[in-house]
Amino acid sequence: MQQIAISKFKAQCLSILETVRKTGQPILVTKFGTPIAEVGPPPKPESRQGWIGSMAGTGKITGDIVGPSTDPSEWDVLRD
Repeated sequence: MQQIAISKFKAQCLSILETVRKTGQPILVTKFGTPIAEVGPPPKPESRQGWIGSMAGTGKITGDIVGPSTDPSEWDVLRD
């Protein structure tokens, strides 16, 4: 891993970040020879392919899905 002093990193920050983006290799930033930060590329984005249908087969029907949820005798609309 390439190492760079913090003073040089500060002076050339944008070009160093571009180098990291292009090469994909992280750079270790040091202060008086002691590592203080590691600059690396971001993680690869997750593929959005396949999200449609990804939950297929995970549902469970536990009761009647067609009939009313309560007894029709409890409905106000049917009372006189």
